[in-house]
Amino acid sequence: MSVLAGKELRIVGFLCNWCSYGGADTAGVARATQPTDLRIVRVPCSGRIDPLFILRALLHGADGVLVSGCHPGDCHYAEGNYYARRRLEILKQFLPVLGIDPRRFEYTWISASEGQRWQLAVTKFTQQIHELGAAPAFENAEKLIQIADMALTALRPLGTGQHAALADLKKAIVEKLPELDCVIGWQQSYDAAHSAPLFMRKPEDVEKLVWGPLNVNNLATYLPQYKGKKVGIVVKGCDSRSVTQLLQEGLINRDDVVVFSMPCEGTLDMARINQALGAYQHIDKVAYDEAGVSITADGKEHRFCMVEYAQGKCYSCATPGAVLADVRLGTPTPVTGTPATPPELALLDSMSLSERFAFWHTQMERCIRCYACRNACPMCVCRDYCVAESRDPHWLTQEDTATEKFFFQTIHALHLAGRCTGCGECQRACPVGIPILALRQQIARAVAQTFEGYRPGMNAKATPPLMGFTVEENNIKEKDWNK
Repeated sequence: MSVLAGKELRIVGFLCNWCSYGGADTAGVARATQPTDLRIVRVPCSGRIDPLFILRALLHGADGVLVSGCHPGDCHYAEGNYYARRRLEILKQFLPVLGIDPRRFEYTWISASEGQRWQLAVTKFTQQIHELGAAPAFENAEKLIQIADMALTALRPLGTGQHAALADLKKAIVEKLPELDCVIGWQQSYDAAHSAPLFMRKPEDVEKLVWGPLNVNNLATYLPQYKGKKVGIVVKGCDSRSVTQLLQEGLINRDDVVVFSMPCEGTLDMARINQALGAYQHIDKVAYDEAGVSITADGKEHRFCMVEYAQGKCYSCATPGAVLADVRLGTPTPVTGTPATPPELALLDSMSLSERFAFWHTQMERCIRCYACRNACPMCVCRDYCVAESRDPHWLTQEDTATEKFFFQTIHALHLAGRCTGCGECQRACPVGIPILALRQQIARAVAQTFEGYRPGMNAKATPPLMGFTVEENNIKEKDWNK
């Protein structure tokens, strides 16, 4: 039994082999009294501890997780704990949006000679977990269905792009086309109310190019497939951030990509548009004006104003013009004010931890594991080695449980930490409308708060925060176990 009063709980400890495991051993040799709740996993270095280890433990029955490594500056592998410190801090800030109490996870630094410090840390942490009690099981969470309020005020006027220089854009593409293998843009899809990617290889293909609020796809998704070839791409402001991030990570070559851009006035939320249209046989007509779109389906006209039916990301978009472009047409409207909290994230902020837990359980029960979110994401480039399909290591099973589905979504979000440009393709592609973008938005918020306002996709020469470190971190403070 635990040295603490009550039932022994399930606490997992990830300890580096060289320091913290030695510190625990020192405490044991000194016969220091320690709780028996902790189950230790010895690892070569704290830098080897993937945040997914902690998440997997917490989602599969652990009541708490403690990570301990060498003091920063004393790592036996020189820099491992510097990288670990950034990853673990972002994870700690990520846990609340999942509905997991962040107090169930702590990390600290203990050397091999600090047996007394180890005893204090493990005793205090175990005490903290006992005060919280046994962790709730994700599969047992109650059902909770809530919908985000989309009533937002945009940072700039939203419109349909009716005055965009589309003819000039087509002319510029035709001029560049002989130098390129293809240019990626948008065309009308199966009806006039939807668009699809267009791969322009001949001048005749350019005539199919369209521009407007129905151009929802982020075409940067296709660029890694063309690495080593000369390719052009037409981008909106948010898409250009994805192109910049791909360049930043060396996933595409700058000399091989020609970027065409025009100012974006917003795109429509096609999930809400399709819901409003309902089941129809035929789109009769699509008419645009400066404020919105009128779609006539089976003889019935539906009116969609941009200020009411734009995608959530468009209201807080601060980059209506491309961050990076070779051919730039038009002048973007000025952005005023500061971005509001995205609607899905604001909804989660208003909930308690238990409500968030229940919310995600309800949402994940609807997931069909189609991986459309992964396939649509421009920054998800390891599809041949995806953890969803890997059997070595075997991260995920094929069980149809909410826990396994939720674990995949948390993996996807953490793999995008400091990389997600907020394009929203994951949520737009979801066939059942799960608001998974909120997970990426929470990660982005944590990264911005911790790393002094860092925004992915804004500077092709910047180093993503989780791919680097500084010896002294301004916004990361070590927990004081003496308090």
